[in-house]
Amino acid sequence: MDKIEETREFLDQIGMPKAQQADICCYVILAMAGIKPDMQWKEATNEWIRIHDIIQFANSYYGTTYAENSRETFRKQALHHFRTAALVEDNGKATNSPNYRYRLTKETFQLLRVRDTIEWEVSLRRFQHYHPSLVETYASKRKMIMMPVKINGQDFSFSPGKHNELQKAIIEEFAPRFAPDSECLYVGDTIEKDLVKNVEKLTKLGFEITLHDKMPDVVLYREDKDWLYFVESVTSVGPMDPKRILEITEMTKDVTAGKIFVTAFPDFKTYKKFSEKLAWETEVWIAEMPEHMIHLDGDKFLGPR
Repeated sequence: MDKIEETREFLDQIGMPKAQQADICCYVILAMAGIKPDMQWKEATNEWIRIHDIIQFANSYYGTTYAENSRETFRKQALHHFRTAALVEDNGKATNSPNYRYRLTKETFQLLRVRDTIEWEVSLRRFQHYHPSLVETYASKRKMIMMPVKINGQDFSFSPGKHNELQKAIIEEFAPRFAPDSECLYVGDTIEKDLVKNVEKLTKLGFEITLHDKMPDVVLYREDKDWLYFVESVTSVGPMDPKRILEITEMTKDVTAGKIFVTAFPDFKTYKKFSEKLAWETEVWIAEMPEHMIHLDGDKFLGPR
């Protein structure tokens, strides 16, 4: 039996659905364990790796031809389910962070290392027995580090990370000050892509619903003024530069409400890093100075107080 079939058998034995026994899922386990075709399971390793590394491993050692744009397929078909089943864990970083990594859980790693030994049957039965509580343990671990946030009067949770910390501040600090009584029509999460997405209201306003990565990070609507706030949460990439303004303008070409473009930064240091890239006639909000805004141009603000 080759390594792919051995991995498929393992996934079947621990109760993973057929869809998560597909070749792509086997490659994920093999890559995370560092197992090449001619290696024994006792040689398995368990380093933090990226989806990019998994693709490279499969292509290099198992003759696959996965492209970089297949990362989402790996995430959705394999890693998401393996994480839920406590086979793998992540390092708690935001999924769009260059430092986001996965590895096998300690229990999965220890089980795989005895795959070729006399300990296998006993270890497998023990794993099967304790697996439901493992799932609960790792789920609780993830839940503990989630950030609670109240959106439109309802309770939600953001996954951990600087980007989401800033999004939480936009909703809880920026909106009450500068968009009072506004409704959040859209906000994404670095893991759960569309945390809030009021498709009906967005469509009614003339918004062209697009892919998650094309949407502004936060969309607020203030009905009394008929204003839409498009807010980008910037910790490392993605300010309201001229290119971004054009993209949003294109997807909102049928919107008649007033449009306000805002770039939110966590601190003044990050703002300075991006200040030369910001488009004119946009707004800047800095979370560490929440009561103030910076207006780029805009002659309506010129004049004595």
